[in-house]
Amino acid sequence: MIRTVLMAAALLVAGPAFAEGPPAGARVEVNGMQVYYEVSGSGDPLVVLHGAYMNIPSMGAIIPKLAETRKVYALEFQGHGRTTDIDRPITYPALADDVAAFMDAVGLKKADVFGYSMGAAAGLQLAIRHPDRVNKLVAASVAYDVEGWQPAFREFIPQMTVEMFVDMPVFAEAYRKLAANPDGFPELVRKLIALEKEPMAWGADVKALKTPVLIITGDADVATLEHSVALFRLLGGGGMGDMGQPLPASRLAVLPATSHTAVIGQTDLLVAVIEPFLKGETPKGMFE
Repeated sequence: MIRTVLMAAALLVAGPAFAEGPPAGARVEVNGMQVYYEVSGSGDPLVVLHGAYMNIPSMGAIIPKLAETRKVYALEFQGHGRTTDIDRPITYPALADDVAAFMDAVGLKKADVFGYSMGAAAGLQLAIRHPDRVNKLVAASVAYDVEGWQPAFREFIPQMTVEMFVDMPVFAEAYRKLAANPDGFPELVRKLIALEKEPMAWGADVKALKTPVLIITGDADVATLEHSVALFRLLGGGGMGDMGQPLPASRLAVLPATSHTAVIGQTDLLVAVIEPFLKGETPKGMFE
């Protein structure tokens, strides 16, 4: 159980990984918030969405790596990092709507999206609620139904308390370093615990998606492997190739020996599966 509590702590202490210093950031008004974001690189646009309790620096090396071939727009969600909080629950549909409004504010009509954990679920809702805004979606460590979480995590959710997180210095100290309101951490924790308890059953919506999705999961992730495969099948995957039919647009990648918090640190493996997906490249079989 304590390992699950430390899930976000491991991400928060991860330092930034910019070789020449971080790109200059900016703020834009989105749904009553001042949303902080950074733009780096050049090329086709890619919106990057972080996980719960995280921020842009704690995403580590993946953002600068993706910026080598893409124009990356990395934003910080409601109450996270340098983005202000508002009097509103944090829900996946609300986060998705925030991303769509952010894209309006910075002049992005459509973009590829890469989300991790909470950001992946927000990205999935973005594709469901605003399909015209998403070209391709990369969803790392995601579930579409509460039944897909590992049993140990589902059992732990009712035991989560605000005090549990506030009493861990690594959480509060990392929050204060960037937060617009240094005293706002307990309220953020309350909202994120409530998010864990929100109903989540998006199977029908996922099955109706036309957006290509790359599902990335660790083989010891917070979602079960069976759930990731079920998600892939809802998106049209899981059939046999080499039978004369084109492969589905969506894809599934399982990272070996990788827990939930380790997924975002597997930079080389992530890029190795993300880049071909975004470019539409597929390995050729012997019958092609």
